[in-house]
Amino acid sequence: MDNENGYDDGSRTPLVLQPMEILGRRVVATLAELGRFFDFLARALAATFRRPVRWRLYAEQIERIGVRSIPIIALSSAAIGMIFSLQMTMLLKMFQAEAMVGAAVGLTLARELAPVITTLMLIAKNGSSMTAELGTMRVTEQIDAMETMSVDPIHYLVVPRIVASVISFPILTGLANIVGVSGAYVVAVVMLDVDPGGFFEQLNWFVTAKDVYSGLIKASVMGFMMAVICSYFGFFSDRGSKGVGESATRAVVTSSVGILIADYIMADLMLKLLY
Repeated sequence: MDNENGYDDGSRTPLVLQPMEILGRRVVATLAELGRFFDFLARALAATFRRPVRWRLYAEQIERIGVRSIPIIALSSAAIGMIFSLQMTMLLKMFQAEAMVGAAVGLTLARELAPVITTLMLIAKNGSSMTAELGTMRVTEQIDAMETMSVDPIHYLVVPRIVASVISFPILTGLANIVGVSGAYVVAVVMLDVDPGGFFEQLNWFVTAKDVYSGLIKASVMGFMMAVICSYFGFFSDRGSKGVGESATRAVVTSSVGILIADYIMADLMLKLLY
């Protein structure tokens, strides 16, 4: 209840200033969270170049993140290529330019769709499990036990996931480009009677090596971002199974939004630097 002095019972802050107090606490909490994240990032980067190099852990994470993700990346990129080809062919037929569908699909996949779709699918598949695995290790005190035995948990647990993501993401993006264009070819040429010679001629003319390289660079950066963000939320999970679940949700949402923002920034930079 409010008293005659304008104070809420249990608080020494005047009622008129309580919204500012809540806002200030949230700002301080956000800044503290950012500080802890960048400290974690700095420790992870430093540990990446420190010995010993655990090749077995790198291979295990590449197999888990990369090899096991081939079917879902192939399926999703084929669907994207087929859908995009169907819509573009219907549109370009109005201008008698349906042969341009190969260039349109190839250019869009190489620059934007392949790295973004690949990253979003891998966040859903591997990012959440990465956070849950590290969060469970934190809850069951396995990370604390590693620190007690003088084993750096960031070097042992986080670095292999970062390295594997940086290596696997561009390879899977290249696969997405190939499968997506193949799906577009099936729809445009086989189903909608687009001239196959024109399809490949326009694709070869408009899609250059710069377009492919820019998409692969984006994929590497996005893989790094996903691994760092998801590992961070797992590494600092709250106690209990509820905290692990909340950390996984926050990791997926934060990394998904982060890579979309990063994609726009990188696209703008690459347009200025490469074209």
